[in-house]
Amino acid sequence: MAFNHKSVLLDEVIESLNIKADGYYVDCTLGGGGHALEVVKRLDNGKLIGIDQDADAIKAATQRLIDYSKHVIIIRDNYVNIQYILERENISRVDGIYIDLGVSSYQLDTAERGFTYRFDAPLDMRMDDRNELKASDIVNNYSETELFHIIRDYGEDRFAKNIAKHIVEYRDKKRIETTFELVDIIKSAIPMKIQITGGHPAKRTFQAIRIELNKELEVLTESINVMIDLLKPGGRLSIITFHSLEDRIVKQAFKKAESPCVCPKKFPVCVCGNKSKGRVITRKAILPGENELEENSRSKSAKLRVFEKGV
Repeated sequence: MAFNHKSVLLDEVIESLNIKADGYYVDCTLGGGGHALEVVKRLDNGKLIGIDQDADAIKAATQRLIDYSKHVIIIRDNYVNIQYILERENISRVDGIYIDLGVSSYQLDTAERGFTYRFDAPLDMRMDDRNELKASDIVNNYSETELFHIIRDYGEDRFAKNIAKHIVEYRDKKRIETTFELVDIIKSAIPMKIQITGGHPAKRTFQAIRIELNKELEVLTESINVMIDLLKPGGRLSIITFHSLEDRIVKQAFKKAESPCVCPKKFPVCVCGNKSKGRVITRKAILPGENELEENSRSKSAKLRVFEKGV
């Protein structure tokens, strides 16, 4: 299956980066190389460092960017390691960094990857198949309380408690191995009237398990300040999120980087010594336009936020 994925907010991301022909840029979630291709087209003596932990993405992006290979360094890794990756390449600071946090269409549409409730497949959901832990391990080994917290916090599902209970009751009889087994368990835990009117009943639970398995929110939280520190003065960090949990992390991290002072408001001057790292460019998140929403339904929950490193 070809690595097909329509890049979300493509024009907006490119504009946000203020690309310089001799600049250095990092694509933290390379995917099929859609955003990366538009970046490298604008480079002369610059470089793009593309990072992705998915072997299929690395293969697809390498092929897509082959005509610009002299401007591209592609690395299979998790972007949480960005500082070490750049150190290995003898790069101290860069002009721009961007992240697209969406799960690729390829991952969702490739049944055997086990990301989706739409196809019957082994419960996998690994973005990096070198990792031993799979979604099936979470479903079968986490306690009922742990499952409840994951589904409630990461899936924001109001039926989290009942779903966790049904998962544990089922696995007491038989190990849960496939996506459709899990879908049936989730359906049994949610009232039918909700299933009819509220979208696919398994969507939130699948999202929650994927986030937990791949440590998506932890990686994002851990990485933002590191990325800001890796920018040159005037450099930009652009992040596309797809649900409220991600967006909240980005929004709060950017706000704190801009205004890190922790002094009581009654203090006439700052004495904490915390210095601003720059400014938030996007006071309100940038959303897809009507045309993009019509052409790509998966863009509907996307939000772009941008931070600029101070001089």
